Amino acid sequence: MSATFDFSDRVVVVTGASGALGSAVAERFAGAGATVAAVDVRAPDDEDALLDPSLVDFYEADLTDESAVADLFDAVVDDHGRLDALCNVAGTWMGGDPIDETDVDTFDALFDVNLRTMFLASKHAIPHLQETAGAIVSVSARSSLEGGEGDGPYRASKAGVRLLTETIAEENLGTVRANAVMPSVIDTPMNREMMPDADHDEWVDPADIAQVVCFLCTEQAGVTSGAAVPVYGEA
Repeated sequence: MSATFDFSDRVVVVTGASGALGSAVAERFAGAGATVAAVDVRAPDDEDALLDPSLVDFYEADLTDESAVADLFDAVVDDHGRLDALCNVAGTWMGGDPIDETDVDTFDALFDVNLRTMFLASKHAIPHLQETAGAIVSVSARSSLEGGEGDGPYRASKAGVRLLTETIAEENLGTVRANAVMPSVIDTPMNREMMPDADHDEWVDPADIAQVVCFLCTEQAGVTSGAAVPVYGEA
């Protein structure tokens, strides 16, 4: 049975909203009555878009650019009067090479998209969230818990997300809650294309992860901060 959440009169920023998980998170909050500021570097404006643009207010922004991030949060608060939650979903995966064969551009891209975006969005959201006793939920990864072959920079960037989450929780104890979720393989069109022979039934639906993200932003999760929550099911 699906839990029911009420985010009426709440304003939620979701980054990476044009992707499979980001769109699921944005639509889950919209379904709970939130005003959703959906953010991505590209707009969901084609017929194959995963996100229904009628459900959200879309903001196009490069989240690796600090001035653009500062302007984004100023615009959201100017438009809607407040900020209650930030969901840092923007991210990417690259891998396949051992460290001695990994080019620095791949390393930089992973840390920019996975960690820098989370850092900058959190930095500029926190002053607004302090006013509403709000919450931050960021997307780390199960693989960030240990080293592994072929995708070290990805694992390291997602470990950084988890550690910054713990830091934000500690620095804002009693004011702003911060938690992370840790997926493994998510059932997305891209992952199915990359791994056509895998057992897709074991993968987690983005909507199920979105449900956990939504819960972590509710008052019912008010005693939870600094957590890294597994959302990998059987994957």
